Order: sequence, then C-alpha cells, then structure tokens
Amino acid sequence: MKALSQKRRHPLAAIALLLMGLLLTGGLYAVATSVNQAKADTPSYSASDVEQGGKLFAANCATCHGMGASGTQDGPSLVGVGAAAVDFQVGTGRMPMQMNGPQAQKKPVQFNEEQTKQLSAYVASLGAGPAIPEEHLLDGKGDAAKGGELFRVNCAMCHNAAAAGGALTRGKFAPALADVTSQHIYEAMATGPQNMPVFNDSNVTPEDKRDIITFLKTIEANGSPGGADLGSLGPVSEGLFVWVAGLGVIIAFTIWLTSRTS
Repeated sequence: MKALSQKRRHPLAAIALLLMGLLLTGGLYAVATSVNQAKADTPSYSASDVEQGGKLFAANCATCHGMGASGTQDGPSLVGVGAAAVDFQVGTGRMPMQMNGPQAQKKPVQFNEEQTKQLSAYVASLGAGPAIPEEHLLDGKGDAAKGGELFRVNCAMCHNAAAAGGALTRGKFAPALADVTSQHIYEAMATGPQNMPVFNDSNVTPEDKRDIITFLKTIEANGSPGGADLGSLGPVSEGLFVWVAGLGVIIAFTIWLTSRTS
C-alpha cells in the first residue's frame, strides 16, 4: 500500500493525468462539433445536382480552384466551405472573378438559380460547411431593436452605422448593404467573404442573424426621414456641407454686392 501511494504521488502522474484529460476533452469536442456540423450543414441535394454541379465547376471554376476544388496558387481550396459560400459568391456575381484585384467585385451573375444550386450542391458534397439558411430566418420578422444593437457592436466599424459601407486598407472596402437580399446577408455572416470575419452560430446565433437582417431591412425601408443622408457619415459630412454651402453663399453675396457698387 505504501509503495502504491508513492507511485500515485509521483510528480509525472499529475502531468500525465492532465494530458489525458486534455486529449479526452479535445477529442470529445471535435467529435461533437463534426456531428453537429454534419447535422446542421448537410443540405438535401440530389445526385443529379451534384453531378451537374461538378461539370459546371470543371468547366468554369477548376482553372483557379483546381480539379476537385482542392485549390491552386490562383484560388483557395473550397473543400468544407459549404453551400452558403458558393451561393453567396456565385449568386452575387463575385465569382467567377472578372479580373484580379484587392477583392472580388459584385457584378451581373453568370449562372442562373438552378446552376448556382448545382454548383452549391457539388461543393457541399466535398465536405460539411455552412448551409444555405432556412426561409424562416430570412423573413425580416425578428427584433429590429436587438438587431440594431448587434449590428453596431459587430458590423458598424466596417459597414458604417447606417450600413452605407466604408473603406478598408489596400484598396479594399466593406460594401453598402442596401438592396442586398436577406439570404446573401445571412450567408455573408456565416461564411465571412473577402475581409469579413466569420460569425458562426457560436458567437452570432441564427436568431441573432435574423434580428440583424430585420434591422437592415427596416432602415432600408424607412430611408432617411431627416432629408439627404449625405453618405450617412454623421456630423463630418454635415459640417462640411454647411461650411461649403455657407462659404458659397458668402462669396456669391460678395460678388453681387461689389457688382452693385460698381
């Protein structure tokens, strides 16, 4: 018993026990995460959608992203990005890219809805990732007040408090969010395109995303009740406008006054 007690008190025993606990915890977390991800993000696509999507991908996307979407020096791997990333990038016309630049530009779409669905199906079949959101999360019937608070905390530093967009570094920018569909807004939050961070369901829940979309659609519908929004930049643009307009009035009055004197 005494020898057994000494073994239990060996200094390395505590370290070994700690390592075993960390390995066990990490393994259980990885399994739980993969199971939940697979359940939540495995869309119901037909084999035909996947097959046709593979053909479209090989003809239009593999040049940059590689066969099997494994990635090349010209484009990242798409394995595990999910259907939502494809639907956003292709559905907004950002992909395929028209030219190299600081970031992909929104432009007229190249593929119709059915083809976009097929491309999404193919990429989703390569590995679990964020899925296209369910309709009830896009209905705009969430809590606009809470959504506004969430937007100001998480999004306004780049997109502007009024979602009017803003400049970033090295020629990049956060786009204005007016006239963007609810589905694409949700997908952008879930996938983090360009320089945008990923807001997964752990830090911004699906209901929170619904509230943010509700806020954005509310301010878009209400417009600017106070008149011209001047870029929604607040007192900076307003003060500049007043300064320029006031100075212009003074100059015009001075010219008129001197012409009357002469």
